[in-house]
Amino acid sequence: MAKTKTMDLPIEGMHCASCAVSIEKSLNNVEGIDEASVDLNSEKAHVVMDSKKVSIDDIDKTVSGLGYKVRTDEVKLRTHGMHCASCVLTIEKGLMRMDGVFKVHADLTTGIVTVEYDHNQISVDEMGKAIEDFGFEYLGLEGDLNEHDEEEIYENDLKEKRNRIVVGLIFSGLLMYIMYAHVMVPYLTMGELSLVISIIPFIYVAYPIVKAGLTGVFHKSLNMDVMYTMGILVAYGSSVLGTFGIVLDSSFMLYDTALMLPAFLMIGRYLEAKAKRRTSSSIKSLIGLQPKTAIKVTIDEKGNTLSEEEIPIENIQIDDILLVKPGEKVPADSEVVVGKSYVDESMINGEPVPKLKEKGEDVFAGTINQDGIIKIQAKKIGKDTLLSQIIELVERAQSSKPPVQGFADRVVSVFIPVIITIALVVFALWYFVLGSTLLFALTTMISILVVACPCALGLATPTAVTVGVGRAAEYGILIKNGETLETSEKVNVAVFDKTGTITQGKPEVVDVVTLNDSDVDVLSYVTSIEKNSNHPIANAIVDYGAEKNTDVWDVEDFENVTGKGLKGFINNEEVLVGNKALLEANGVEISSDNLEEFDKFVSEAKTAVFLAVNKKVSGILTLMDKIKDNSANAISQLHDMDIDTYMVTGDNGKTAHVVADKVGIDHVVSDVLPNEKLDKVEELQKDNEKGKVLFVGDGINDAPAITGADIGIALGEGTDVAMESGDIVLMEGDLENVVASVQISKKVMTRIKENIFWAFAYNAILIPLAAGVLYPAYGILFRPEFSALAMALSSVTVISLSLLLKSYVPPVKKASQN
Repeated sequence: MAKTKTMDLPIEGMHCASCAVSIEKSLNNVEGIDEASVDLNSEKAHVVMDSKKVSIDDIDKTVSGLGYKVRTDEVKLRTHGMHCASCVLTIEKGLMRMDGVFKVHADLTTGIVTVEYDHNQISVDEMGKAIEDFGFEYLGLEGDLNEHDEEEIYENDLKEKRNRIVVGLIFSGLLMYIMYAHVMVPYLTMGELSLVISIIPFIYVAYPIVKAGLTGVFHKSLNMDVMYTMGILVAYGSSVLGTFGIVLDSSFMLYDTALMLPAFLMIGRYLEAKAKRRTSSSIKSLIGLQPKTAIKVTIDEKGNTLSEEEIPIENIQIDDILLVKPGEKVPADSEVVVGKSYVDESMINGEPVPKLKEKGEDVFAGTINQDGIIKIQAKKIGKDTLLSQIIELVERAQSSKPPVQGFADRVVSVFIPVIITIALVVFALWYFVLGSTLLFALTTMISILVVACPCALGLATPTAVTVGVGRAAEYGILIKNGETLETSEKVNVAVFDKTGTITQGKPEVVDVVTLNDSDVDVLSYVTSIEKNSNHPIANAIVDYGAEKNTDVWDVEDFENVTGKGLKGFINNEEVLVGNKALLEANGVEISSDNLEEFDKFVSEAKTAVFLAVNKKVSGILTLMDKIKDNSANAISQLHDMDIDTYMVTGDNGKTAHVVADKVGIDHVVSDVLPNEKLDKVEELQKDNEKGKVLFVGDGINDAPAITGADIGIALGEGTDVAMESGDIVLMEGDLENVVASVQISKKVMTRIKENIFWAFAYNAILIPLAAGVLYPAYGILFRPEFSALAMALSSVTVISLSLLLKSYVPPVKKASQN
């Protein structure tokens, strides 16, 4: 049955009637949209659609493809009281029925509901009230509660559950003793005594469950609390009727069961709350990295401190000078202006070795200054800091749904009506067909109602995603969404850029060779010429010369000969530094031995430059973009995972093949422009119908290919471009993290499938047991109280399996540790 929804979507960018007509025509061609009309004056698209066939994302994609934009607001609402997948569906479906709400995602593990909406049609307060009406608690906007408030809410919730558990178990035990020991008191029957003792504890323990169940019935929303409420009230109601002989007799003494049921359900929710808290510990530890205060200082021209003031972190302004002492956290993304120190950046990039930070180098908020005092100038503050961006990415990823969750959602949407039907059919079968007692038939019905649980099914995916994404972040691997996890599992082709990806991206001087018995200082001559250029090769040579404390002389008549090299005069001597073409153009003869030496260096993937002084070849200086230490091991690990490897680079074929051979890459595509890298990725995708293509680049000139690949991995080391373009962002350029990201994704998906299996297994095994299938042959009946306990343990089992991911170490990391 089609589910029709009407939405009025705000559209940005329309200028004339033809814009409106173009959008309207395109929307009406989208499958699942029954009717679309666009009003230029109100700048809105009125859409009538089948919400099962088309989503707001599909509409946004269609509109964006025309050059316009669906304008939506986004808000994160913090809630309390979601216990299972049916709770999630209740909130999502309930809010989606409201005008002005376009997209809703409720996160079972965190209780956060993310809503895309139009603020002109609906307010946040209205959404909050709706959540309250659905039977859940609305705590306010995400970010309104500080860490202390959240901890207090969590502890109070645990305390409340713990108190109900204690009361329930004590009084159910007392009632059980009364019934089995046949305790009698004057003027009261055993049933009446049990009623007096149980009524107040029953109301106290069962109240939250029954309230939620009745709210669900009132809003026509079948959730787990409705089923629990049915089971609990049937048990207690039967006991009351039996006590006074109304329809039922005194054999229906189920007071202990009626009290034990909500107590066991509370045990499950108590354990579940504690376990879910642990699943999000990684994001809480990231948030905990943010310091609360900073020391603002003023300094003189020599860097000496003139004044100090401790200020709240939110009061830091751009360009403020901040003092960071040993052991303190860096309060903002900054540049070192005075001092030097080793800084532990492991919380950002996963690298355990501290880095030396000196004047002019960047430091990031949340990293820990280790041994020296540094003064830093704030460059990014608040939500613009790298740490804040990481936290936002991880939070978004943890609350996202991989496609496999869609299967679980479909099952959950029909689960409860099916279980209620099964319970009623089993009751009728035992009582009317098989001739059992009414008590036996009622017992089986209650057992089925409380043992069946979609909670484990609902928790299977989000808990694994939350823990897995958090674990990846600990290694400096930022996985942006759940879909990336599922796609990464299917990768069988990996494509790499060369410069800055497989190699370090920074040329370094390797050889300084004197030729023809020359007595000139080759490094001094080359450095003196190159200091007049801004080319990356020139910068590398000048840095190397400074490191070697080489002499640097003044250059006269300096000239940059495009495509060939540099020339000038040093101490009245003509100096040439460049390639063969430069020397030949200036009448310098190059011997065959010198050419052979030059070609040997080039064959080794080195950049070689000649030095000629007064028309005589005097030496060769070589540079090389060194291969990263772990590149070869990373490629080898990918091969072990049956992943084919390509290198696509703008470099020449000879250099590209040398690098590819050294690291073991299978295929090389050279001499390509950045846009042609995307063409190659698309070609591989077309030829690779059974798998997915992964592209790894530096996040800047590789952005088109990163975005176009099935999985784009940006080795941007925290650059803004990398954050935007990659499906996965690596905070360090270590290629082993490419392997680790795939291994973590595979592990998370395996755990999700295991969780879903166990969730189904629990229901497939326990529902027939609760229905009494073993009773005719073995006399075994799965009583309601045991059913409640088993149901509670099913959710705890799934969460516990997900929590095992917290200790998962990718094989590539294990190998490097050993």
